[in-house]
Amino acid sequence: MAELTLIPNLDDADGFYARLLAAHDGLEKSDSDALNARLVFVLANHIGDADVLDQAIKLATLRDA
Repeated sequence: MAELTLIPNLDDADGFYARLLAAHDGLEKSDSDALNARLVFVLANHIGDADVLDQAIKLATLRDA
């Protein structure tokens, strides 16, 4: 079973976060939510491993994550 990568793995995490925020600029809440949902599906498709995705869902549902 593949394992979810939990160590920092982005070359420019701050830059990614800034681009993500910029993508949401000016959007209504419903449009922002839809953008997030599309992004989740695009990245889930890229990952393509149900076990890894299940690990990510479990981690994301933790209150302290």
